[in-house]
Amino acid sequence: MLKLQTPVTDEPCKVGISYNDKIMMLGSCFTDNIGTQLTDYGFDVLINPFGTLYNPVSILRSIERLASGKQFEEEDCVQIGAGDERWCSLSHHTSFAAATKDEFLRKANSALETARDHFMAADKIIITLGTSWCFRHIAKDFIVSNCLKHNASEFIRERLSSVEVTDTLNRIIDICSSTEGCKSKQFIFTVSPIRHFKDGAHGNQISKSALLLGIDDLMRSLPVDLSMNPHYTADYFPAYEIVMDQLRDYRFYAEDMCHPSSQTVSYIRDRFLGWALPASEHPLLQEKIREFKRNQHIQKQ
Repeated sequence: MLKLQTPVTDEPCKVGISYNDKIMMLGSCFTDNIGTQLTDYGFDVLINPFGTLYNPVSILRSIERLASGKQFEEEDCVQIGAGDERWCSLSHHTSFAAATKDEFLRKANSALETARDHFMAADKIIITLGTSWCFRHIAKDFIVSNCLKHNASEFIRERLSSVEVTDTLNRIIDICSSTEGCKSKQFIFTVSPIRHFKDGAHGNQISKSALLLGIDDLMRSLPVDLSMNPHYTADYFPAYEIVMDQLRDYRFYAEDMCHPSSQTVSYIRDRFLGWALPASEHPLLQEKIREFKRNQHIQKQ
């Protein structure tokens, strides 16, 4: 038979997820898409408590904030540029923006408190890296999660090396294992298949390559506790490879030709659940899917 695809096969899952798990998902808008669908199917998931995050350092800073529980203060408040008079912070997506500093702080700190409780009790952390390009605020000297429409002269654009990606992810794991009262966690890493063409085709490939190499070096360095039959700290799910190599046709993309279509997101979700969820819980998954569809049908009536 004529071969029309190059299938991406998954290695056996070493970490996995369960309906018994409390899960936190952090990262690019691909995290938002998949996380929303997992929530719809009854998983206990908290998604991006600071809004969408694209680079590894911003995810690290979010983990640091969740581990410490340090509240946002007035000095963190920044007014959005380009005529938008709302207030936000350089650590948040603009979905958190508010008309006043006080309103923003109430919103941000309420979300932080809820997210910290979930983070401390979480069994699994799923992190999707979007890009190794990032922006460092010159005056404040830290890599921001969002430039808030401020002038480009306020920032230096940097690209993380694969070594810096590995070090950043190692730091995330170290924080989770050393924070007092924090439940032991396992991690699933993935790279977003969304293409950042603002960097150009070559810039996008270089960026994704640094992420892929960084994760691979991390995975090779993590110890395996054979006394726990065996216990793996982390695993990698090849979402990027599935879209780039198996679904390499523009019918699998949205109109902007950079974001995956809703059909593609659903396919990746199914591949992920087939890979990560134990076979013993697949009947429960099907029951949850039927329940979700019934509720959707009732709401449309």
